[in-house]
Amino acid sequence: MIEFKPDMTTYIRTHAVMTVFAMAGGMLILWLIDNPHVWTGAVGGFAAVALRGWYMADEIMDEIWTLNRSNLMGPYERKAQLSDIAKLRTLAGAVQVITTSGDKHLIKYQPDPQAVIDQINSARQKQAG
Repeated sequence: MIEFKPDMTTYIRTHAVMTVFAMAGGMLILWLIDNPHVWTGAVGGFAAVALRGWYMADEIMDEIWTLNRSNLMGPYERKAQLSDIAKLRTLAGAVQVITTSGDKHLIKYQPDPQAVIDQINSARQKQAG
């Protein structure tokens, strides 16, 4: 059995990138509405992402996915049979799992998403062969 645990470094790096976009977006909106205090958009964007990151960290770090011979099982009773996986792809620091029925799952904050995909594909090949 293989476990895919979220990585705190990846979590922080992802939030740093989100912070840049939130700060720029906040400043852009204030500039577009001709607010003389454009700099407050940066403060607001930073505060919003920092608060979200702090608030969600414990919950996110508990979201562990488990891979066994026939299933990929995640938090909140998420489950995908290996034979039912249609597509795997990376999305920033996450792996998106798409099943043949159209269900989509995210294995979030992985330091090496391609390695996760390779391990899942290896398990799929073993099951099929």
